[in-house]
Amino acid sequence: MKAFIVEKYGKDGLRAAEVPEPTVGDGDVLVRVSAASINPLDKMVRNGEFKRLLKYKLPFVLGHDVAGIVTQVGSAVRDVAVGDEVYARPRDLRIGGFAEFIAIDQDDVSPKPESLTLREAAAVPLVALAAWQILVDRARVKPGQKVLIHAGAGGLGSTAVQLAKHLGATVATTANTASEKLVRSLGADIVVDYTKEDFSQVLSGYDLVLDSLGGTNLEKSLTVLKPGGVAISVVGPPDAAFAKQLGAPSFLGLVMNVLSRKTRKQAKALGVRYQFFFMQANGTQLRELAALYDNGQLRPVIDRTFPFDRTLEAMAHVEQGRTAAGKVVISMAPDDE
Repeated sequence: MKAFIVEKYGKDGLRAAEVPEPTVGDGDVLVRVSAASINPLDKMVRNGEFKRLLKYKLPFVLGHDVAGIVTQVGSAVRDVAVGDEVYARPRDLRIGGFAEFIAIDQDDVSPKPESLTLREAAAVPLVALAAWQILVDRARVKPGQKVLIHAGAGGLGSTAVQLAKHLGATVATTANTASEKLVRSLGADIVVDYTKEDFSQVLSGYDLVLDSLGGTNLEKSLTVLKPGGVAISVVGPPDAAFAKQLGAPSFLGLVMNVLSRKTRKQAKALGVRYQFFFMQANGTQLRELAALYDNGQLRPVIDRTFPFDRTLEAMAHVEQGRTAAGKVVISMAPDDE
């Protein structure tokens, strides 16, 4: 089958290749991929940023989001049938959405939202699961709380703004001038135009900040929290909890605590907390999220669609910051632009 594989770690490590179709285990479903989408995590994995923790065996197929049609099921699969239209964020070490077929553990798969096309559904899994696991599982956002979500027009941000609003929070976000109308339509109550204002000078008393930018942005985010508030970052320095989540050796947990010591120290001095977040595959949560898409509480935001054979171009489009809003989708249909 045709696929895009990481042959070596680094910016030039991804290439098109012919590879064998995946084998299907007893608990797996084989999906003919209709569409995939690109996430910052694809670049990070391709570049080897997690190679000490995620032990991929080179070469491997890249791609963390997928939507498609089930063509085969393993002997132990019960709730998924051939012909089902599904979407998934396959678990780590079993990714591979940039291919014609992928074998996915049944626990990671969910029927796609009925209201979405397969192409639209491919834009959803990773960012929707991340938003859910941060806002619902980790932060337990409640009605009336104040939540700041950075980069509200981005793939994660556009989903998190909608979910936070659905949970009853007062939602602030950062965006540029061109994106203000979009993020307000998604539910943002307060929009700080980062081209004109410094959010840390105009916001205060927040229960939660969701940071997807890191660096100075994360440091400033700590200052807008109320006492006891928490900043959760998907790009900031990892902590020991991340190593534990991945089942890494204990010494790596110590290393990660060193990496995040400065940020945690800053947070403690301000009476707030800092946490690193790395999402996990979860088909059950995707079923809950599908209901929110189908009842209109959530909607995908798609920047543009590339045909499968232009996957490298699609990756470059994202890496070079040319995405205006939302996600970039890769479609197996040859006539997509």
